[in-house]
Amino acid sequence: MEILQKVFFFIVAIGVLVTVHEFGHYWVARRAGIKVLRFSIGFGRPLLSWVRGEDKTEYVIAAIPLGGYVKMVDTREGDIAEHDLPRAFDKQSLAKRTAVVAAGPMFNFIFAILAYWLVFQIGETGARPLVGQLASNGVAVEAGFLPGDEFVAISGEKTPTWGSVAQRIATTVMAGEDLSIRVQGEEGFARDLVVNASVFGEFDENTDVLEKLGIEPAKPQIPAIVGEVIPNGSAEKAGLQQGDLIKAIDGQPVEDWFAWVKWVRDNPDKQLSLDVQRNGSMLALRLAPERVEKGGEVFGRVGLKAQAPSEDLSRYRAEIILGPVDAFVGAVNRTAEYSWLTLKVLGRMLIGEASVKNLSGPLTIADVAGQTASFGLVAFLKFLAIVSISLGVLNLLPVPMLDGGHLLYFAVEAVTGKSVSEAIQLRAQQIGIAVLASVMFLAFYVDFTRYFG
Repeated sequence: MEILQKVFFFIVAIGVLVTVHEFGHYWVARRAGIKVLRFSIGFGRPLLSWVRGEDKTEYVIAAIPLGGYVKMVDTREGDIAEHDLPRAFDKQSLAKRTAVVAAGPMFNFIFAILAYWLVFQIGETGARPLVGQLASNGVAVEAGFLPGDEFVAISGEKTPTWGSVAQRIATTVMAGEDLSIRVQGEEGFARDLVVNASVFGEFDENTDVLEKLGIEPAKPQIPAIVGEVIPNGSAEKAGLQQGDLIKAIDGQPVEDWFAWVKWVRDNPDKQLSLDVQRNGSMLALRLAPERVEKGGEVFGRVGLKAQAPSEDLSRYRAEIILGPVDAFVGAVNRTAEYSWLTLKVLGRMLIGEASVKNLSGPLTIADVAGQTASFGLVAFLKFLAIVSISLGVLNLLPVPMLDGGHLLYFAVEAVTGKSVSEAIQLRAQQIGIAVLASVMFLAFYVDFTRYFG
């Protein structure tokens, strides 16, 4: 069922983003007076097709949902009716042809802006970035962090949640820049700290930025008291009951609920000896966490929920909601930042300064699509925005077969006054196919090694 969910949301995500991209080409082509013959979402055998409009444009949904295309009248692709010549793509002015080709990536960026605009207005709730314990002699201690500090901003961008802290650290380090961090201490005064990007080593999607810094987030005090026992779970079978206080595991004291959860997650299928306090008496129970595999991760689960803590948890939460204008400004800035980051990371991968593990193929995209969809609308919109930005940037690269390759031809035409010859375009196309095939193979390889070792 989980695999089907991932496949479904992968198809939804790719379908939406490909439609946005191709609609950009289609919409501008129509406005430029170019005759569109076909608008296809997907490749291969048509699953659904219909014809509309005075131009008898064919709209197609095809079997392979990994791309799409807009077919326009073009004299280079065969004989066309004389009355269609003025509406052929290759007979248009350089400005019109450039606008049509650039429209696809531009619509991907516009979609990302709209997605972030909605996200910022819907609002996000996250954990407030309060520093708890610090690893002795760790990077954070050397940089000047103190317990109780709160992250305020990184490299000039506000970081109201731990999620935004991790995200901002990742984007800054992957761009090869040092971290300029503003924190606010418990006494209310702000301090500016600097962390060198080199402390993170080879950075990829699996890097735990807080572990690298030697920072443990501040957590509420939640004792390891059972609040609810899930029916048919390992905990119920072991005899745990509501109100039980878990004192020790295999003779090791359990400090709080978080320590208990870590024990469970780290020990799937392993028999654990529990010391449990119930109604003033001590009991010895044995429990084996159920083995769970999800998103390429293996962990244990027992079917328990914590007792609601008496401490006020509001100080550990942050909620961010922006008005329409601020949300739009933030959306434009976020899209521009991620676009530039994507370009920089690609450049750093080419010269060997960034890991190719940052590449994502269909398996990773499908996995993240399913996970983000299960988290809710906001998470899925953010995922769509990121992928849309990636599509926009990749399509603008000056590689034949991509929109950027055609824009490069147009740039040469603008400088020389004549179009690039078909012979040169054919040879460049062969090179472009080889480059794209190599990148796709590498992305698939990274995906398979990521999930299957």
